[in-house]
Amino acid sequence: MATNPTYTISDLAREFDLTTRAIRFYEDMGLLQPQREGPGGRNRVYSSRDRTRLKLTLRAKRLGFSLTEAKDIIEMYDSPRDTGPQLRKFLQVLAAHRQQIEDQLADLQANLDEVKVHEKEARSLLSKVEKKPRRPDARVQASRPSARSAACTAGRAATRAVWAWMWACADRSTPTRGAHEHTTNR
Repeated sequence: MATNPTYTISDLAREFDLTTRAIRFYEDMGLLQPQREGPGGRNRVYSSRDRTRLKLTLRAKRLGFSLTEAKDIIEMYDSPRDTGPQLRKFLQVLAAHRQQIEDQLADLQANLDEVKVHEKEARSLLSKVEKKPRRPDARVQASRPSARSAACTAGRAATRAVWAWMWACADRSTPTRGAHEHTTNR
C-alpha cells in the first residue's frame, strides 16, 4: 500500500525557492491547508494536494493574477461541479486578464514611443551644441556675441526639452485631480 508523500514547510520553501513566511501567508489566504501535528499542532504537514496548489498559485502569480484570482481558479477545480461551467468561468477570467495585459502593453508602447521622440530631440540638440566651436580664450567669445547667443539659444532649447519631458512624465504618472480648476470661471 503506497502512502501519499508529505512535505514540511521547509521542504516546500526549498523546492519553490520561497520563504517559510510566504508559505504561511498563502496558508492564511486559504490557498494551502496543511494538517497540524505535534504538540499543540505546531508542525505543519503539507500533502501532495497542497504542493500542487502551491505550484498552481505560483504559476498564476507569474502570469500576473492576484492571489484572490488564483484562489478562485484553483478552487474551481476542487469543486464537484460540471467541467463545462468551470471552463467557461476560466475562459472569462483569462479573457479579462489578457485584456488588462494588452492595455498595459499599449501604455508601455506609448511610453516607449514618447521616450524615442525625446531621445531624438535630445540627440539633435546635443549635436547642435557640440558643433559650435569652443574658444579657449573667454575674451574672444565675449567679443563674438553671435556665437555666444547661438550657444545660449541651444542651451535653452536643451533645457526646455528636458523640462518638457519631465512634465510629460509627471502628467502620465500622477492623476490629474483638480486640473480643471484653473480654467473654471469664478
